[in-house]
Amino acid sequence: MKKIEYTKIKGQSLAYYGLLAGLGFMILMGLLATWYMEHNGHYVTGMSNQIVWGMPHVFAVFLIVAASGALNVASIASVFGKKIYDPLSRLSALLAIALLAGGLVVLLLDLGRPDRLIVAITTYNFKSIFAWNIILYTGFFAIVGGYLWMMMDHNMHQFKKKVGLAAFVWRLVLTTGTGSIFGFLVARSAYDAAIMAPMFVIMSFSFGLAIFILVLMAAYNWTGRELGDAVIARLRNLLGVFVASVLYITTVYHLTNLYITEHHGVEQFILRDGGIYTNLFWIGQVLVGGLIPLALIYAPGVKNCRKTLGLISTMIIIGGLCQMYVIIIGGQAYPMEIFPGYEVSSSFFDGIVNQYAPTLPEIILGLSGMAVSLLLVTFMIKVLSFLPTSLADSVTDPHAK
Repeated sequence: MKKIEYTKIKGQSLAYYGLLAGLGFMILMGLLATWYMEHNGHYVTGMSNQIVWGMPHVFAVFLIVAASGALNVASIASVFGKKIYDPLSRLSALLAIALLAGGLVVLLLDLGRPDRLIVAITTYNFKSIFAWNIILYTGFFAIVGGYLWMMMDHNMHQFKKKVGLAAFVWRLVLTTGTGSIFGFLVARSAYDAAIMAPMFVIMSFSFGLAIFILVLMAAYNWTGRELGDAVIARLRNLLGVFVASVLYITTVYHLTNLYITEHHGVEQFILRDGGIYTNLFWIGQVLVGGLIPLALIYAPGVKNCRKTLGLISTMIIIGGLCQMYVIIIGGQAYPMEIFPGYEVSSSFFDGIVNQYAPTLPEIILGLSGMAVSLLLVTFMIKVLSFLPTSLADSVTDPHAK
């Protein structure tokens, strides 16, 4: 592999400033949506006392999970020594930080009292998985930021592999912690499963890489830089492995629940009788986010088509959001089994399926989190040298002639 030269993008075109303006407008709309919900009260949203995590949480958790997966490209290069991924490491780490920032912004604004973050940072309850996640999120910023420093400062290159290993372990722990939030909630039949933690880890690989591919292809296409087939082929094959892994572990999760008698009710709800949740599971998550992308990745006729790869990545992101919706919203919609083995009915909505319909302000707030992530990446690649000048096959592929 030839020596890689990194440069900033010029960022002086009307299209670049238009992109910044569009993302900034989306963020402004998110702030206005937050003000509207907080000023009028959460009754203007689809959330209720039964479903307290709504559409903003779907976007927030998706971005947080994807942040861990976006770092996977850098981890493969530094931890596992795959040199072809090394030129992509800087962008990988930047995107990971940006996605986590976007997810946490949505999370804080949706909780209603962003200022209470100070309490979470200064007061620790080590029996709470939520408190542990605060430590994991702040640690992720620090470690990945240090990892970027090691990559960008030639005097610190000797420490890059060690810090990269620390970042790799930390991101696995972070995603495990996020999955454990749901796995530890024993009161909810859809959440009470230890497999939630590894399932979130595998999902992060797929979602993060799909976003990384879209950002990489857009950055090189819009700036006129050369992006060779060798890098794209590696990323495409890696994405296929991750998509198949998500389908596999999702199958294991549901088969395990079907084996356990106490979970038959929630499985029947999600897989057959859940209405919108069943449709999102089979059509959105399994078909659009899994089977179709997997078929297209390995279809010989479109194997080298980058537009198809962009479509595949987009479908995986849509499927990922559907999967988060089914897990987060569907898990709350199914009634809690307060008295197992008995039917419960009261004026407090016990024993009935909880209703939820996302409102426009909730959706705008979630989308604004994505805009925050993209704005950070768009701005930073202009300020600092995150992108290689060329990723042509002659530069990245040691076997190229």
